[in-house]
Amino acid sequence: MTGRIGRVSGHVGPGTVGEVMVPFQGGTRAFFAHPYDGSSDYPVGERVLVMYFEPPQTVYVEQLPDFLREDA
Repeated sequence: MTGRIGRVSGHVGPGTVGEVMVPFQGGTRAFFAHPYDGSSDYPVGERVLVMYFEPPQTVYVEQLPDFLREDA
């Protein structure tokens, strides 16, 4: 799960439980999400990088690095 790219489907921010859609087992699955650094905000639609997976269904994400962005 770590290293996968997901798309925010429910605001991810400090003190909130957001949601990220991540490609998983041939489909796409929703995971609860938190900012990896504890303070960043990610709006709905933003692509993010999964930094840590906490079973069974929680991921910690950070901003997608420039070299992985399609618009860079």
